[in-house]
Amino acid sequence: MKARVHVMLKNGVLDPQGEAVRHALGALGFDKVEGVRQGKVIDLDLADGATEADVTEMCEKLLANTVIESYSIEIQ
Repeated sequence: MKARVHVMLKNGVLDPQGEAVRHALGALGFDKVEGVRQGKVIDLDLADGATEADVTEMCEKLLANTVIESYSIEIQ
């Protein structure tokens, strides 16, 4: 089984990396970008018998800081 986890900062949490990307895009002439939120994608190759519940537990314990980040799981 394969799973893809998308981790993003929660709304209301400042995103300095996203702001740096937005600023750099503006400096390159891409002036129609009003905001950027940066996140991460984690691809997991899982052994037979692994479940979405296992991936959720991984996210809750390690892959996402659930105080400031949200995540979504895509089973492939």
